[in-house]
Amino acid sequence: MTIDEIEAVCDASQVPEFSRHHLEAPDLSLKQTFYPFGFPVDVRTNSAEVLKLIGELWGSFKKQHDAEPIRSDIHVVEEGTPECPPEPTYRIMLPLMISVADANNYSIVNLEQNRAQTSISRATLRHSLYAKYFLLGAPVCCIATRLSTPVHAGCVALDGRGVLLCGDSGAGKSTLSYACARSGWTYVADDASFLLNSGSKRMVTGNCYQVRFRPSAAGLFSEIEGLEITPRAAGKPSIELSTVPMSHIKLAQSAKVDFIVFLNRRPTAPQLRPYRKDVARHFMRQVLYGPSESLAVQYEAIEHLLTAEIFELCYTEINWATKRLRMLVREGC
Repeated sequence: MTIDEIEAVCDASQVPEFSRHHLEAPDLSLKQTFYPFGFPVDVRTNSAEVLKLIGELWGSFKKQHDAEPIRSDIHVVEEGTPECPPEPTYRIMLPLMISVADANNYSIVNLEQNRAQTSISRATLRHSLYAKYFLLGAPVCCIATRLSTPVHAGCVALDGRGVLLCGDSGAGKSTLSYACARSGWTYVADDASFLLNSGSKRMVTGNCYQVRFRPSAAGLFSEIEGLEITPRAAGKPSIELSTVPMSHIKLAQSAKVDFIVFLNRRPTAPQLRPYRKDVARHFMRQVLYGPSESLAVQYEAIEHLLTAEIFELCYTEINWATKRLRMLVREGC
């Protein structure tokens, strides 16, 4: 208020209202608990649209783990332009994980306090794929440090035996995972698996309710033709396909890993051969971040995981690769 406005209020024998500072975030009156990857996340927000989008993102997951709930506060602000924001910039300043797209769209995750705080504009919510992919999923950072060990790998299972599909971006993890699922395997994850830190059972969990493809995969799977591409200002575009309505696909939130297979799509003779444990170890460790005590737990979890048999699959033809993996599971070689 200006001085003239304050004078007018006082002249009317009223008391100016200054209970909230103009920089304070909106009150969060809406609450709901979700279970991404089986872990509890308590969401508080001032927007029913946020709860709807998070329901689309995590609503199919069932509770699997009795862990301390992650608290996620999501403030929807009215400022902002109608254009889709750019891809966020990420910074790690322990114990904080910070993601900033612009002045109105950002998230701050405190890994020690198990808490995520997100600001998102109402205009950005209209870009639902962007909002879900870049901002509303911020609590997963806590899952990926305190509660599990992230592995850049897909996961499928057959006859109760799990296969972790590792490889660089473009190696075909999502495509081969989905191809296996279409041929009768149980689908667990496309290219992001989470190894449970507790125990030595080599259990991983993933998002079995979604597959994310590159647009080129439309040439292999007609069901993704015409689907919207997730908007990004940089990076590789992706198409998201929900597996929830697919009654012919077997889904599981978790699986025990019996085999680790590194995918090699470079032109070479198709074959499955034993692979190096030291390379596998460094491949898995390079994506990890967080406090030193969390990293120590994650390194130990990876060592347990590496007691599984490790192979390299050289292939160019997806049907051959699917059949060769089936032989591996059923014959052990």
